[in-house]
Amino acid sequence: MFGKFVLPLIAALASGPACAQTPAEFFKGKQVQVIVGYAPGGGYDVYARLVARHIAHKIPGEPVVLVQNMPGAGSLRGANHIYTNAPRDGTAFGTFSRNMPLMGVLGGNKNVLFDPRKFTWLGSPTSAQDDAYMLFVRTDVKAQTIDDLIRPGGPEVILGGTSEGATGNDVSLLMRDALGARIKLIHGYRDSNALFPAIERGELEGRFVGLSAVASTQPHWLRPGGPVRPLLQFARATRHPGYPDVPTAREKAKDPAARLLIEAAEIPYLLSRPFVAPPGVPADRAKALQDAFMAMAKDPDFIAEAARVKVDVSPVGAEEAMRMLDLLAAAPQDIKDKLRELFSAER
Repeated sequence: MFGKFVLPLIAALASGPACAQTPAEFFKGKQVQVIVGYAPGGGYDVYARLVARHIAHKIPGEPVVLVQNMPGAGSLRGANHIYTNAPRDGTAFGTFSRNMPLMGVLGGNKNVLFDPRKFTWLGSPTSAQDDAYMLFVRTDVKAQTIDDLIRPGGPEVILGGTSEGATGNDVSLLMRDALGARIKLIHGYRDSNALFPAIERGELEGRFVGLSAVASTQPHWLRPGGPVRPLLQFARATRHPGYPDVPTAREKAKDPAARLLIEAAEIPYLLSRPFVAPPGVPADRAKALQDAFMAMAKDPDFIAEAARVKVDVSPVGAEEAMRMLDLLAAAPQDIKDKLRELFSAER
């Protein structure tokens, strides 16, 4: 009688760790959710859907991978959700503004509920080495060059943005401070996609936006005779080869302190399209997702489709992502304080 109950119990205990699920066994038949901090149609959404289509075949067990858009607060809503509410078993990961890690490292914002270095980092499909964050303005604005915009008493330009922490807002504020650019920022637009028509109908005069995002969603902006022209490149040490006559922000910094401020703010742009899972994903599943992400980014089919939709592929892995965040965290305190002051004031 004793053996009737004890032997099965011993067998069950003995089978525990030895029979733990492998990542392939766990993911088989599951759905994996890709959370996008923006509405459909923008640059982040383009990358997310591209990743979702290709990563499923690289994750052990080949789960179904679905995209869920969660716009709000310049993608802060999505970032907070991934950190605090998304399942921590490997069945959820997502993407948000490249400036979200900067907000987290700088601290001081009660609405930021995450520590960017505690996410389970997958990486970024692009380091933006072939991209640039450009200031585009309407062709009918008075400022013909960036020198016009930074000249004392020169013309002002009205730029649009979404919510606090959104990249376009933060770069606009930074350029106003570090270059002395005469920028009036109108923020609070629903999402990035709402800014394009606002500019075309003359409600706004321009915006900061990624070159790859424009190429994939508004290609007519880049054609001869298009409605806008570029004035400035951000997040580049050198000028983009396609825009040799458009200066970089570093070139136009008004003094060495301003240049150092710009260079520190540009660090997150090497993680141009960040992808993370929540903290606490089991180590073997985290590694499976990280390996799948990099295998996907090097797959010829992924690269070919990225070329068709005109987005850059120059992948950054999880370890390099953490190295960049550590580098940002180690920036001089006065620089971090200045950035925090700038980005906490939508002025």
